[in-house]
Amino acid sequence: MTTKSPSVTPKLEEPKFGFSSYAERLNGRAAMIGFVATLAIEYATGQGLLSWLGLY
Repeated sequence: MTTKSPSVTPKLEEPKFGFSSYAERLNGRAAMIGFVATLAIEYATGQGLLSWLGLY
């Protein structure tokens, strides 16, 4: 006796919220922009981000 496999692959919807490829790609891009902005602030002011924010 052989087992039958389904002939049609179910089409799954992208989630409306939570972890999805779009959300992860968007978060990664935002993190890269934030990191570059932090480097630019440190270069322009000559002090670290914590000093610039008054936390150190």
